[in-house]
Amino acid sequence: MADDPTLTTEPDPFDRLIDAPFDAALSERYLVYALSTITARSLPDLRDGLKPVHRRLLWAMRMLKLDPQSGFKKSARVVGDVIGKYHPHGDASVYDAMVRLAQDFALRYPLVEGQGNFGNIDGDNAAAYRYTEARLTRTAILLMEGLDEGTVDFIPTYNGEEEEPEIFPGLFPNLLANGASGIAVGMATSIPSHNAAEIIDATLKLIDNPKAEHAELMEVFHGPDFATGGLVVDSPEIISHAYASGRGSFRMRGRFHAAEAEKAEDREAGIERLGGGQWQLVISEIPYQVQKGKLIEQIAALIGDRKLPILEDVRDESDEQIRIVLVPRSRNVDPELLKESLYKLTDLESRFSLNLNVLDAQPGGGRTPVVMGLGEVLRHWIVAQIEILVRRANFRLDQIARRLELVEGYIIAFLNLDRVIEIIRTEDEPKPVMMAEFGLTDRQAEAILNMRLRSLRKLEEMQLRKELDDLKAERDELQKLVESPARQRTRLKRDLAALRKEYAEDTPLGRRRTTIAQAAPTVEFSMDAMIEKEPVTVIMSQRGWIRGLKGHVELNGDFKFKEGDGPAFALHAQTTDKLLLATADGRFYTLGCDKLPGGRGFGEPVRTTLDIDPATAIVAMMVARPKGQVLLASDNGRGFAAGMDELLAETRKGRAVVNLKPGVTLKVVREIPADHDHVAVVGDNRKLVMFSLEELPVMTRGQGVQLQRYRDGGLSDATTLRLEEGLSWKMGGDSGRTRTESDMWQWRVARGAAGRLPPQGFPRDNRFD
Repeated sequence: MADDPTLTTEPDPFDRLIDAPFDAALSERYLVYALSTITARSLPDLRDGLKPVHRRLLWAMRMLKLDPQSGFKKSARVVGDVIGKYHPHGDASVYDAMVRLAQDFALRYPLVEGQGNFGNIDGDNAAAYRYTEARLTRTAILLMEGLDEGTVDFIPTYNGEEEEPEIFPGLFPNLLANGASGIAVGMATSIPSHNAAEIIDATLKLIDNPKAEHAELMEVFHGPDFATGGLVVDSPEIISHAYASGRGSFRMRGRFHAAEAEKAEDREAGIERLGGGQWQLVISEIPYQVQKGKLIEQIAALIGDRKLPILEDVRDESDEQIRIVLVPRSRNVDPELLKESLYKLTDLESRFSLNLNVLDAQPGGGRTPVVMGLGEVLRHWIVAQIEILVRRANFRLDQIARRLELVEGYIIAFLNLDRVIEIIRTEDEPKPVMMAEFGLTDRQAEAILNMRLRSLRKLEEMQLRKELDDLKAERDELQKLVESPARQRTRLKRDLAALRKEYAEDTPLGRRRTTIAQAAPTVEFSMDAMIEKEPVTVIMSQRGWIRGLKGHVELNGDFKFKEGDGPAFALHAQTTDKLLLATADGRFYTLGCDKLPGGRGFGEPVRTTLDIDPATAIVAMMVARPKGQVLLASDNGRGFAAGMDELLAETRKGRAVVNLKPGVTLKVVREIPADHDHVAVVGDNRKLVMFSLEELPVMTRGQGVQLQRYRDGGLSDATTLRLEEGLSWKMGGDSGRTRTESDMWQWRVARGAAGRLPPQGFPRDNRFD
């Protein structure tokens, strides 16, 4: 019996299998996920500027009656209600969203008033929700105003047990006033905050003239107004173009301001005079979304790494107001140079992108993500507000109609009070009798029967007739409002004007915080100019260990090297100089003399700083001279001249300069003095040629031209000289003497010749030095 298949009641799980292409099934499910992320999580609604999590937070707080006049409640209570009734997600994400709504440095017009630790501008997190309390702000109340007046639809919550508003109907322009940011699937939104008064002014312009040009709106709408203040330093044209298309970015800077400075120009420049010519800079505002603690760490790192040598110290003296003090290394430092260097090297200058991607309600239902310009956003918002206005009026008309019905019934009862009392006293079912005798409706008769005896006063009739007249007058006005678009626009203008008074320029909350001012042309400066100039002696060993000794010491001194290593190059330089290193494979590398390891010990391998192939020899080291030239020659006898400025490399990988065939190496790298006019080349075959320097091409990269022709061997050495001074070379032995041969006409030939044997006494190693 137990094995009888007819007694099995559970369905076969294989019956639920669907035969479908995998790519189609995957794309269908991913599309559902993407649409859910776009419409229910990441993008704000154009009408109230909120994402679902923020809307549900505010709605839950409203249901808890956390208005500005009531007391605070634990944040844990709010978060619990939100995730339990409206938002089935993690408590951490909900609490993080709530914290952001309460941070006055994150939101231009906070919607939540927090009590306790809600984080700070240094980047510290808020306390756990069991320790903090919250309630709604006045702005949040304005955003939710009209929820009880039939202005919006209510939709079931995720479990169908309760209802929540689809949007908030309030007149506060939250989308632009507080901005939004979010990343969806395949799209994102990034909207900065703006000044509410300017948004209202632009809206009023559009109500008066729906066809107003974008330039007219930008006359009153000036650009972002960030919670942390600062400056937007883009030109008006760039700002206007961004708002016309809905896409762009804004360059933000911190503000230097010294409130205690005596002179007005010093206050505006952020300079505090300390006496004796000393001064310091004060940063009073930082760019939006830049953490103060990390900014100070950036500046301190620049000082520690000696990348900003004109700055001595940075101090954080902030309390409720930001105050970052910068101490220059000396009083001779240019304040503007210090500011520009901080803008360039730190987050004191940053960018905020504009991507006005919002969910716009469609006539047939649903919401679609659309990137809009400023004018389009405001026009759609006006349409939504007028729709809310009409719905509020219709809701009130329904209320008036219901009240009028009752008031008219009360008046009939007062006019026939004795008969009404008689019917009530004598009839078992007085309701139908009253309806038949006085023509009352069911609601009117029921209301009369439910009246209290104390209401039966003669004076009540006068009040009822006054109420009747007032209701009819209000009904007439509302009907005119519903039927007249012109009246609707006038009413919206009046309501917006009243709202503007709460956020006017002279109010603490409405005062513009961010200054829109085009920056002066960027001061072009080199970071090398900040390096303190000091003499240094550069020593490099045969194995590539490099070090810099302070001061200019004897180049033939007794320097210590690792066992098995020895001297290769030594030269005098300044800390402001750049070193050029040439390798046998034709690449050039650049190293700043200020970044050399100290002279104690053996130094450090240069290959730890530069990406030089360990198997490739370093053939030359020299100081890069501005506008200087070098002679480059390979061992196959080809070469050219190159400008030192063109040899400087900005990366560790260096710059390929000499193109070499397989088996060929770079042999000669010599600086060309400005007064030299000839080139001398000697080969392994001990043949010497001389030709005019004008025959040597100046190139930035290549193989060069044939300097000397060989039957056997290759190039041994090459140099430049001044012909009238002759050719010089070092004599053998330890004498250190130099011999000069002035009569060189026999060796002067055209470039590329084979040459002839050098003068008697020329070194046997075929080298000029």
